Amino acid sequence: MANTREEEPRVNSEITTPEILLIDEKNAKRGVVNIQEALRMAEAVELDLVEVAPQANPPVCRIMNYGKYRFQQQKRDKEAHKKQKNQVVKEIKMRPKIDLHDYDFKVKAIQTFLQAGNRVKVSVFFRGREMAFLDRGREVLSKVAGAVAEFGRVETEPRMEGSYMRIMIAPNAENPLKKAQQRQKKEPEAQPVQPKVQKAKAKKSLLPDADQI
Repeated sequence: MANTREEEPRVNSEITTPEILLIDEKNAKRGVVNIQEALRMAEAVELDLVEVAPQANPPVCRIMNYGKYRFQQQKRDKEAHKKQKNQVVKEIKMRPKIDLHDYDFKVKAIQTFLQAGNRVKVSVFFRGREMAFLDRGREVLSKVAGAVAEFGRVETEPRMEGSYMRIMIAPNAENPLKKAQQRQKKEPEAQPVQPKVQKAKAKKSLLPDADQI
């Protein structure tokens, strides 16, 4: 029976390859095993035989609790989707011959967006004969990536979309600004040192009082 489910592994009788490389329920490699023998082993421990690497030769299969695996996978996918949905994508546009002032201004904007936890799409727009100088666009995007490396990482390499060359930059997991703010909160504020006021001690006169003369 062919597997028609997209992006899901073949399970149990759906696996039709005569021989597989088997990993058992204890994560031990059992070597190349006949598919019927592998199915009997999975049934003996009341678990499923799951094809985890169909592109390998022979395919790699693992004995596991497929229901539990799918539940955990769906939970991870749901959390990742929720996180991605809440994340805003900002876009900054530049030109291949951007002047230094404009470049510095836009780099600071990208850093601000990344510090706020947003992903940033950086686009270089080519007009007319500028399309013959795509390397200039790559240089600009490479320079931007280096300038914001402390705050974000490049997710995609430069690619053309019509007249635009684009990269996507995602915020780093460890935000240096937030990290510094958290460190400041943990550190107790230094109390100002109050100057010690020393009381002047009365000096004992070495001369006798006038009434003692």
